Amino acid sequence: MKISLSAPAKINWFLSVLNKRDDGYHNIISPMQCVDLFDSLSFEEAEEIHLLSDLDIPVEGNLAYKAAALLKRVSSYKSGARIELKKNIPVAAGLGGGSSDAAFTLMGLNRLWGLNYDKRTLMRLAAEIGSDVTFFLAGPLALVEGRGEKVTELNAKGSMVVLLIKPDISVSTAWAYNLFKTRLTKKAVDIKLFCQALESNNFAFLRDNVFNDLEAVVIGRYPVIGEIKRILEQNSALFSLMSGSGPTVFGVFTAFEEAVRASKNLPGGWCRVVRTLNSSDGLGTGNEV
Repeated sequence: MKISLSAPAKINWFLSVLNKRDDGYHNIISPMQCVDLFDSLSFEEAEEIHLLSDLDIPVEGNLAYKAAALLKRVSSYKSGARIELKKNIPVAAGLGGGSSDAAFTLMGLNRLWGLNYDKRTLMRLAAEIGSDVTFFLAGPLALVEGRGEKVTELNAKGSMVVLLIKPDISVSTAWAYNLFKTRLTKKAVDIKLFCQALESNNFAFLRDNVFNDLEAVVIGRYPVIGEIKRILEQNSALFSLMSGSGPTVFGVFTAFEEAVRASKNLPGGWCRVVRTLNSSDGLGTGNEV
């Protein structure tokens, strides 16, 4: 049997950094949503775990491999799997590609190996792999808290047009978090109202309530991110924001064609027009052959 899954990217609608934890991570509050940009994963039975990828990193450092190794160890499954990973989501972009690959590896191997672990069990394993992995088991829209292990599924129908832009720079997540200085007063957002705004396309409410606590820190060192935001908003974007710890910036548009036109006026780098996903999009269903 061969199982094929599509692992989506995500954006952070806002990112509130609360405080540094004793384990070195930071507590956050962030509603995340998947978008229709996918890595491709396929799984087949094999004697050992083999990961074939177009990523130029050691296999042992790949989160998909770590997920497979963890699931094999916890389940005591005697065989392995041949995993093929084709990347479409940019690496180290603030879009959660590696975390998504890990989450969908847990889902794919759970099915391939006939383990029948429930979502709660998989989410507990996901928290051991990385901060955003748990979200991708609960998505496409969820509120993420703690260091990323506390996830509350949210629901908002409808979809938005988003232009993603990743400049040719790399931002260290650890550096961005460590440089951020926690403010004494924090902006509070009503999550129920936020979901209603997503569902009704209440762009005015969203524009007033999206923010990223790491954005100013990153722009201070990488001004190109601020320049991209400026160009987006000069080219019909309703608002723009850096996703996660960056460097990807996203702009929200009322129409797909507007986003495509805006993409032609941006500086060099990777860009893609996508749509946000909702619960009707069937994440994790995939194909079995």
